[in-house]
Amino acid sequence: MLKAVNSSCFRSRLHNLAPSLRPATESESPLLRVLGSLRGLGGRSTRLTCRAFFCSDANDASSRVAEIEAKVKEEDVEVKSSSAIVPTNPRPEDYLTVLALPLPHRPLFPGFYMPIYVKDPKLLAALQESRRRHAPYAGAFLLKDEPGTDSNVVSGSEAEKNTSDLSGKELYDRLHEVGTLAQISSIQGDQVVLIGHRRLRITEMVSEDPLTVKVDHLKDKPYNKDADVIKATSFEVISTLRDVLKTSSLWRDHVQTYTQHIGDFNFPRLADFGAAISGANKLECQQVLEELDVDKRLKFTLELLKKEMEINRIQESIAKAIEEKISGEQRRYLLNEQLKAIKKELGLETDDKTALSAKFRERLEPVKDKCPPHVAQVIEEELAKLQLLEASSSEFNVTRNYLDWLTVLPWGVYSDENFDVLGAQKILDEDHYGLTDVKERILEFIAVGKLRGSSQGKIICLSGPPGVGKTSIGRSIARALNRKFFRFSVGGLVDVAEIKGHRRTYIGAMPGKMVQCLKNVGTANPLVLIDEIDKLGRGHAGDPASALLELLDPEQNANFLDHYLDVPIDLSKVLFVCTANVIEMIPNPLLDRMEVIAIAGYITDEKMHIARDYLEKATREACGIKPEQVEVTDAALLGLIENYCREAGVRNLQKHIEKIYRKIALHLVRKGASNETELAEIVESNEEKVDIVDESSKSSSGSESQSDGELIDESSQDQKVESSAEAEKISSDLLADDSLPNQPVDAKDDESDVTNKVEKVIVDSTNLADYVGKPVFHAERIYNQTPVGVVMGLAWTAMGGSTLYIETTQVEQGEGKGALHITGQLGDVMKESAQIAHTLARAILLEKEPDNPFFANTKLHLHVPAGATPKDGPSAGCTMMTSLLSLAMKKPVKKDLAMTGEVTLTGKILPIGGVKEKTIAARRSEVKTIIFPSANRRDFDELASNVKEGLDVHFVDEYSQIFNLAFEDKSE
Repeated sequence: MLKAVNSSCFRSRLHNLAPSLRPATESESPLLRVLGSLRGLGGRSTRLTCRAFFCSDANDASSRVAEIEAKVKEEDVEVKSSSAIVPTNPRPEDYLTVLALPLPHRPLFPGFYMPIYVKDPKLLAALQESRRRHAPYAGAFLLKDEPGTDSNVVSGSEAEKNTSDLSGKELYDRLHEVGTLAQISSIQGDQVVLIGHRRLRITEMVSEDPLTVKVDHLKDKPYNKDADVIKATSFEVISTLRDVLKTSSLWRDHVQTYTQHIGDFNFPRLADFGAAISGANKLECQQVLEELDVDKRLKFTLELLKKEMEINRIQESIAKAIEEKISGEQRRYLLNEQLKAIKKELGLETDDKTALSAKFRERLEPVKDKCPPHVAQVIEEELAKLQLLEASSSEFNVTRNYLDWLTVLPWGVYSDENFDVLGAQKILDEDHYGLTDVKERILEFIAVGKLRGSSQGKIICLSGPPGVGKTSIGRSIARALNRKFFRFSVGGLVDVAEIKGHRRTYIGAMPGKMVQCLKNVGTANPLVLIDEIDKLGRGHAGDPASALLELLDPEQNANFLDHYLDVPIDLSKVLFVCTANVIEMIPNPLLDRMEVIAIAGYITDEKMHIARDYLEKATREACGIKPEQVEVTDAALLGLIENYCREAGVRNLQKHIEKIYRKIALHLVRKGASNETELAEIVESNEEKVDIVDESSKSSSGSESQSDGELIDESSQDQKVESSAEAEKISSDLLADDSLPNQPVDAKDDESDVTNKVEKVIVDSTNLADYVGKPVFHAERIYNQTPVGVVMGLAWTAMGGSTLYIETTQVEQGEGKGALHITGQLGDVMKESAQIAHTLARAILLEKEPDNPFFANTKLHLHVPAGATPKDGPSAGCTMMTSLLSLAMKKPVKKDLAMTGEVTLTGKILPIGGVKEKTIAARRSEVKTIIFPSANRRDFDELASNVKEGLDVHFVDEYSQIFNLAFEDKSE
């Protein structure tokens, strides 16, 4: 009866699991029919029915059991008659010597079939002979892995190759001891189909070729069929089997074959069935095959089935994710196709080429009347060409991009210009202090435009040291003229295509910067700032400086031709503003087309105004500091300018001001945080004291009520008045106590007092070093009274003007030892100036003092300090000459004297450059008397009055005038 019940429970599970697996006739699947009959017990589920059957002691169940037993017996007869296992004589258990068949992948379980391929011809002949003698049995044994290899890594082809190479004793050593007695169902070629019967154990080898072994037939260990543990384990195995078969169709054919070959279904066969259909590896399956304890075998099988269930879940999730992705893309594609078809039917959308042509024509419509005829003709030709091209061709994309650029440019579109001179003057003054030359030039441009009624483009070049505001001036000019602003830098530019564009046939071709500018600004008369034009490069891709000639030439840029567009563009209305640090670096043909406006830099007074009115205000707002919180004195700004920021521009000055305000912001935040902490401590102490007062009043009132022997009634008004009066009395006594610190009366008053404690931060000359560190520059004036052989000269650098001393000293003296040694990292021009000065000084000394053989008999050393700084230029000639004569005549030069000028061998003084910078440097060093060449008188007269104020300037033509000013005037 137990056998029938076990089979019924399993059949019921499988019946509920996969109804599609049920055979068409009852005779084909008796196991499933028995399981189906068990489903009707009390209308419960299969699992509950099986449990109730094994555990029930009710009398009415016995009759039901008897019916089931009878039905099972009838079906067992049918199973035996329909079984595919061929009965043999003698019986399978009589075979004690069998052929050994190696299984490379998985062991063969009883009741399951397995096709294998036999490559050994002798073994295959032996199997065929056994089948002809009606003894179709052999032993199927799992092959052990080769030592040192991983069974999970070796591929199937390698395993088959290893199996075919084994024979005899070597094959015998590689076989697992426990295997399966297999019936040879069929042999077709080298394929042998095996059906497992029972377990075998190898005892010894009989023969090697083919391998024949003696075996013992293994039987399961005795077990209690009615044990609750084995029942529960089997039920869980059946339940898991149902879930596995529901999610995986890989082993459903095994289920049907198993039910055809095995008539009765018990616990051992349930364990074998579960292990066989699981996806466990061969070693785990071999462990189940070798286990003779039915209870342990069931547990092993349950573990394998649970793993299989988890693998199936992962497989389902992967399949679901991929299916959703694919179906989503297909659905999107189908919907898009349907949308296109619907729009085409309704006339809402035409094909791509027609839509593109319509878009280009619509874009060109606003400027159709202003568009030049040659451009309109090219656009029409390209639109016609677009209709003839296939959308998938590369030429189609080239034509489309070309039309996109042609139709997006502002043909004939100009912005309304501002011809209000006063308004433009106001805007320029708001943005920049000083720069009178630049502002006058822009106002002249506006005035000419107003008189003509239209404006023409010009090319202005702003040259000057870094930080003087050249780039920001360009932006201010655009704002004053009410023009669109576009900036691009050509510093380091080596590719001509960046300016002239690429040919359309190249991959990734684009127009040049000028065409991109017109597209971005949307007008044909913008202000274009070409930055760093003195730093143009020159590489293998051409010479960009030469390419700029067509762009900046007023005679050519009316028909500027870009390589990409290949149609002329009118740039005559564009105002070009170029910036450069040194105009000498600009190629002469390019410089010839520009109007150069030199920005010399700012003097101390101008820097003070810029720092106070522009830089400080912007920095304060950027740091979030209120004006009433900080005060930077004029002395601090002056010290910052003189000792830290002597360069011509104000960029470094802005950095130092930002540094000061950052430190002030940190100080204010720290002070505020400490005040908040102090306020919190005061409030906390107030709360503690209030608690003390409350506790004192409570204890006082409590003691009083207890002394009177009465309970406190909260509803009694008299007692409330008494307690509050006592609390006030105790509070006043506590506050009057001298042992307590000063107590604030109101927390809000305390908060306002603490907040007001944040004092105003004052930055002056005394604490400036705390904010910006020690001074970078020291006084350029080394000597109050220049000694013999030392003269102050004036120099120009890219950072502005500076003063420098030229020192000459005597090395040795002797007959005929006259020579000159020069140091100070001087350039070739400056070395030549020293030689000229030495020769001319020798002639002048001979004229002034004929008896003085100083230069003929003295070896001299001339040095220009700051030896780490390269110095070159001809303007130090007169200064060197004066230094040599001062040493020769042993006379110091006049106090507070500085000079500059190039000297010739005949004593003529030639003009120099950088008059403004050198004048500013002289004022910074507190020089009172300056000597300039006469040819520079006009340059000095153009300087602002505040630069010239307090200076005694002399203009000379010959060195004899300098000699008189430097030496003879000293006695006066």
